[in-house]
Amino acid sequence: MSETIWRLSVFIGVLLVMVLWEFLAPKRKPRYSRKQRWPANLAIVAVDTVLLRVIAPVGLTGIALWASEQEWGLFHYLSSTAGNELPFWFVVLVSLVALDIVLYWQHRLFHRIPVLWRMHRVHHADPDFDVTTGLRFHPAEIVLSFFIKASAILVLGAPALAVIVFEIILNACSLFNHGNVALPTPLERAARKVLITQELHRIHHSVEKEETNSNYGFSVSWWDHLFGSFTSKPKAGSDQVDIGLKEYRDASITTKLWGLLKIPFRN
Repeated sequence: MSETIWRLSVFIGVLLVMVLWEFLAPKRKPRYSRKQRWPANLAIVAVDTVLLRVIAPVGLTGIALWASEQEWGLFHYLSSTAGNELPFWFVVLVSLVALDIVLYWQHRLFHRIPVLWRMHRVHHADPDFDVTTGLRFHPAEIVLSFFIKASAILVLGAPALAVIVFEIILNACSLFNHGNVALPTPLERAARKVLITQELHRIHHSVEKEETNSNYGFSVSWWDHLFGSFTSKPKAGSDQVDIGLKEYRDASITTKLWGLLKIPFRN
């Protein structure tokens, strides 16, 4: 099965599971209906996908394959220095961990550097929190993120398999932890020791700045613990977290495609 089919199958599968879960057992009552919000959230991911295909048709996997052919990257250097190939399983595992740390710091910098925050606030300006929020990123952020990940792949010499697995996990986790759902309390308490759960990521989408600037992880919660950005509970309580950005409350901006595309250019 080709990479595209694998990725698309997992993406559609997780998306359908989360949509059904949200329909059957929503955690919170949304401000706006799906009919009001979803067209813009789904349209912007379509724009992102087309733009990436035009700018970088080979994708991250193609970059990984090229780096392998050229023997670029840390793993190739270490193998040549040692005189023996590093175990493939070890290279894949370390690549997954390293790429996840890169994404953690990318996310953190997108909150801390003003010009990057202009792009990323499109994601946070969503007035509600559900599975489609996990798809809602400005095209400029998507393109910049692509080049950051590509640079990390080249520096590491990450194998194509690691890149494919990482992208599948990243997309699945983004859909999962943005869901307007809640795991049973005992399961959530156990899961958050490893994963970024919906409860943890909902805190990250709070209007409270100190809460927004925490819980940056996309998949595992370890990096937030390690780098001092973990918040376990919101001040207002799980059911009362105010979602979005205080400066973006106009539905004509936050729920319309053209409004989302213009957010980075607004003062």
